Parts: sequence; C-alpha cells; structure tokens
Amino acid sequence: MIMAYAIANSQDSQVESPVFSVQDYLLNPPDHTEWVDGQLVEKQGMTAKHGRIQARLARYWGNYKEEQSLGGDVYTETPCWTGERGRRPDVSYLTPELVEQFGEFTVLSQSFPLIAEIISPTDGAEEVFSKVKEYLRSGCQELWLVFPESQWVLVITQQQQVLFNQGDIVRTQQVLDGFGVAIDDLLA
Repeated sequence: MIMAYAIANSQDSQVESPVFSVQDYLLNPPDHTEWVDGQLVEKQGMTAKHGRIQARLARYWGNYKEEQSLGGDVYTETPCWTGERGRRPDVSYLTPELVEQFGEFTVLSQSFPLIAEIISPTDGAEEVFSKVKEYLRSGCQELWLVFPESQWVLVITQQQQVLFNQGDIVRTQQVLDGFGVAIDDLLA
C-alpha cells in the first residue's frame, strides 16, 4: 500500500495525516475512519450514549427483519463508497437483493438503502446535511438522523423529511416497511 503524508498546520503544531488513494481505501479501509478528499478522517465524538443508541437501533432493525422474514443484513460502521467519499454509517441495512448482488464485500460500492447516523455534539450542521445529500445521491433511499441530546429523529428521503419528537413512534418511510420504535425507548 502506498501512503503519503500531508502536513497540516494547526496553530503552532504540525499534525501528520495519512493521504490514501481511493484504491487503498477500497481495498483496506482502516477502522474508525472515512475517506474524504484523499485523506483518512477519524470518526470522532462517539460517546457511550452514542454507542448504546447505535447498538439498540441495530438490534431493533435486525430483530424486525428477522421477525418479518425480510432477509437482508444490518451493519454497524461498515464502509460504503458514495462515489465521492468513503463513509461509515453508524447503522445500515442492506436489502436481500443487494446482499445477493454484492455478496461479501470490503466496502459497499454504493450507499446502503437505509442508514442511520447518530449525531454527536461535535458534528457540524453543514457537514451533516452535506453527508445526507451525498448518501441520497448514491443509492440511499432513507436516512435517519438521530439527535440524542434534543431527543429528535429526522427521517429523510428524496421526497420528504419527517421530524419525530420525544413521545413519538419513529417509523420507516421506504425501507424495512412497517418498522417503528418509540423514540423514548431508542434514546433511553
């Protein structure tokens, strides 16, 4: 693997940041990183609360697909290629048709049809919504933005955005038809 280093100035100190080619990332994506504009970017801001919500949602989606005999697979932190960047959605679901089409993969060559991103206090709004557009352009049909601190879940598709609040049942709009979970249970 060929790796170069970019030197970025941060105030008085220098930080070395590995520069990976797209091919390097697609062949062997390092854990806890995304590939953005030729550089590996470490996913930050993951707290115990973030991990708990991520695990819960993956379990809820996984249990639902099993109970309904829907097939497909649920993933956490699994890399996908959006055509622009290498991303690692917090939770994602791949339909049975796409599981069959792609088989065992290192990096999914498109976005997952259903994605959830748990928003950390360090995530910037412009960055989050830019990522939403990127996912939707590359095969994602439905995206959940989970806001643990404000107790909201924003479900976004190409056609609509639906905001669910504390006390509501958040429901899928296009993928995993019929799934719903109480926000209070998801974010408890």
